[in-house]
Amino acid sequence: MRMVLLESSNLPLGSDVSDFLLPGVDGEKYSLSDFSDAKALVVVFMCNHCPYVQAVWKRLVDLQAKFQEEGVRFVGINPNFNPKYEEETMPHMVEYSKKYAMNFPYLLDESQDVARAYKAACTPDIYVYDADRKLAYHGRIDDSWKDESKVTRRELEDAIFRLIKGEKPDMMQSPSMGCSIKWRE
Repeated sequence: MRMVLLESSNLPLGSDVSDFLLPGVDGEKYSLSDFSDAKALVVVFMCNHCPYVQAVWKRLVDLQAKFQEEGVRFVGINPNFNPKYEEETMPHMVEYSKKYAMNFPYLLDESQDVARAYKAACTPDIYVYDADRKLAYHGRIDDSWKDESKVTRRELEDAIFRLIKGEKPDMMQSPSMGCSIKWRE
């Protein structure tokens, strides 16, 4: 299957979060209310097979660990449930969750309705919501998705740090980029 490189959509900051009810790799179902205590909520549309996600997966896990005590919660949502992509099934999600020692819920958006509600375009597509669940950041993790040793700007980390300090993230936000979501038509 051919990978199509896309950037995340330009969405207005201050937009409301969309609710969801999705199954996780742990057998539980999760909704927005399960994260109501979070000072900041990081929603990441991600999948198993995309090299852009695989390159940053550990960074996401590390950021959740870094900000857990500050009340920041991450949730990963896989919108790529598609018959053409066997690797995107729940059993494979469980495997990847263990492989990367995920410390946040990893959910399957089988209907793709949640990804559509968020206007997600690629994997990874990253949204950070403040305590009022208004969109505060929608951009990339950092300036070197492929090689962490070459990172000079940690935009996602900076946005989270500013939020927990009661500040607004930088208004200039570079889009995330990654594989296109594998929409079922």
